[in-house]
Amino acid sequence: MNPSPHAQSATKQETKRETQHAVKPRSDSGERTWPAVSVVMPVLNEQRHLADAVRGILTQDYPGELELVLAVGPSRDRTEEIARKLATEDPRVLVVANPTGRTPQGLNIAIKASQYSIIVRVDGHSLLPADYVRAGVETMEETGADNVGGIMAAEGVTAFEKAVARAMTSKLGVGNARFHTGGEAGDVETVYLGTFRRSALDRVGGYDETFTRAQDWEMNHRIRQTGGRVFFTPRMRVTYRPRPNLRALAKQYFHTGRWRRVVGREHQGTLNFRYLAPPIAVVAMAAGAVAGAFGFWPGWIVPGGYAAAMIAGAAVEGRGLPPSAWLRLPLVYATMHVTWGVGFLTSPPRLGQPSPVKPGESVQ
Repeated sequence: MNPSPHAQSATKQETKRETQHAVKPRSDSGERTWPAVSVVMPVLNEQRHLADAVRGILTQDYPGELELVLAVGPSRDRTEEIARKLATEDPRVLVVANPTGRTPQGLNIAIKASQYSIIVRVDGHSLLPADYVRAGVETMEETGADNVGGIMAAEGVTAFEKAVARAMTSKLGVGNARFHTGGEAGDVETVYLGTFRRSALDRVGGYDETFTRAQDWEMNHRIRQTGGRVFFTPRMRVTYRPRPNLRALAKQYFHTGRWRRVVGREHQGTLNFRYLAPPIAVVAMAAGAVAGAFGFWPGWIVPGGYAAAMIAGAAVEGRGLPPSAWLRLPLVYATMHVTWGVGFLTSPPRLGQPSPVKPGESVQ
């Protein structure tokens, strides 16, 4: 029986690794040596963006050794074909299978297949600046942090995407999380993506595979609970492409709200006003609308006041946007807030509970 494509790829990469001094860091222009880095990327249906994302990793301005592990899910497009072609073109690329297609499983599989002491998590549609890995390693060494991350720099192309990008980088849209809005370097609860010490990932047992969403926040919470530091630096910026339409945006924030409720149930004391504001606003507006519909006109003050606040906020935050994007901004704000709040309020108790693993899906 001929070996499967997955086995052939793994064997080929093993041979390449054995012929390289991959674990030995190279010296920079001075006396400094740089730790070898493993970049891990779970990918599913990323035909459009994968080649560009991989190119951004392999062309990093990083003096040390670097490898890239792609955990490829069962995609409906040419993602796997593209991934394997990229692996044949560069020995630093390793392709492994992620049968479930889920992000936390893919991350754990890729981490297990990687070999270096620094792990950089990247998404299949991330566009990294050339100094991203260098900035992460330097910040980690300077601060002693277990995880370092930067800014999720949302950038849109269409008018709708530009409105979403502006909302995702404003405090009115997403609160004061520094990885969204920027700010000074310092310790934080969580960061976007992340550059990790493998020892920290080993200490907490990797990503919790029951969290199909919010796995980054949950992972960083466990790192901090076990004595580690999570550090934000504005030096690290990753270009992020927002959802292209209102339906996709609503779905994203609805599920984000649902899973943030799961994190709150799993880790008591982690919910603050920033997370509770959207569900409180949804309940208040719904109650006001019901009261108004039954003849108590002051009830309309709450939903009306919210609508006025979004319009006023868009007038301030939307400065510099083209008119077509500015007009969409109040609706984008409302969609993000309301769907997040509804998702949080309707999050079922069973969500996040371990489910039976199907044959062939074990990642242990």
